[in-house]
Amino acid sequence: MKIYKFGGASVKDAEGVKNVVRVLRNEGFKNTLIVISAMGKMTNAFEKIINSYHQKTDDLQQNIDLIRVYHLTIINALIDNKAHYLFTEVEQLFEELNNFMATNKSTDYNFIYDQIVGYGELLSTKIVSAYLNDVGIENQWIDVREYIKTDNSYRDAYVNWEETSKNISKLNPEKLYITQGFLGGDAQGNTTTLGREGSDYTAAIFAYCLNAKSLTIWKDVEGVLNADPRFFENAQLLHQISYNEAIEMSFYGASVIHPKTLKPLENKNIPLYVRSFYSLKLSGTTVGKGHDLFPEVPCFILKQDQILVSISALDFSFMVEYNLSDIFRILHDNKLKVNLIQNSAISFSVCIDDKFNLFEHFLAALKSKYKLTFVKNVSLFTIRHATENAIEEIEQKGEVLLKQATKGTVQIVMK
Repeated sequence: MKIYKFGGASVKDAEGVKNVVRVLRNEGFKNTLIVISAMGKMTNAFEKIINSYHQKTDDLQQNIDLIRVYHLTIINALIDNKAHYLFTEVEQLFEELNNFMATNKSTDYNFIYDQIVGYGELLSTKIVSAYLNDVGIENQWIDVREYIKTDNSYRDAYVNWEETSKNISKLNPEKLYITQGFLGGDAQGNTTTLGREGSDYTAAIFAYCLNAKSLTIWKDVEGVLNADPRFFENAQLLHQISYNEAIEMSFYGASVIHPKTLKPLENKNIPLYVRSFYSLKLSGTTVGKGHDLFPEVPCFILKQDQILVSISALDFSFMVEYNLSDIFRILHDNKLKVNLIQNSAISFSVCIDDKFNLFEHFLAALKSKYKLTFVKNVSLFTIRHATENAIEEIEQKGEVLLKQATKGTVQIVMK
């Protein structure tokens, strides 16, 4: 089978959904499973619903109505028949959403998040599946939560590979399937999510379990670039990347490929293609065995909204293994993602992501034993295959707070 993944930008409006048809007719769609994200910026829109519901603000219904209108506008542009079954299915999804909010007793934000945010993917896949059937591309819509089984680590769930493989192996490889990215289901029947931007990971899970021929991620760029063109001028297309190089890039925060996507593919030597859904004649980027990087150019990765923390012992003693183990345990307990580490005899510095807003808890847990200083809203630049010119280009962007170099890789924290 072939696995295709279409992100939110590719189905952000009716023309985007029609373009999916163009891609499928050009590339072929036999023996194919398609993973689709929420449309456009709908994940952000659902996060507003989650926050309104959790904080009991007055704009909850307004936020729901905006999402309903957005999806109905797309449906009306695709389907003329007002009696079409899709309208009923969409309203049923909104009824489910409202029913959850009316009956839910949990105050756990992460649990609430996962039960609500997934409606973005459920809506997008219902719309795309119905439209494809209407234009003669027969497909079967499936609920990914019945196939990808996880633990109950809401917002960052771990996949139960044994159960997931058993479920996915039951699919008929001769059919065309449409399913949701980002989502899973736990043993209690609750929705879980695989981490933000987890739709790529979903596609890799299906590719692995189905022994797929290939995985293609369709994007609004021509492939994997050596830098994010929103922040760097003259970004270049990378035609070939090895699995190892792509894993390194994703580890450091490259946004084109999700960090957890690559390992399942490498384990079964399944090639990953990153291609433009606008320019079907372009071959894009191939990730697989072979040359580490072609062309060999510096690659720039930017992570914004970081926190740089410096930690030292209150008694001016050395920072030894016991101290580091203690600090890392507390980092883990507070779900803080460490993106850079630097230590000396008496201090230890980390650059971290605080996506769960638990930094204050981290500070409270450490301040009785350690002296802490920190700077918020810093940027972490990582340069793979760094050259002197590439380093100089980055250092001109602001004040350097910390710099670290290993073989071929330079990381710079800047304010």
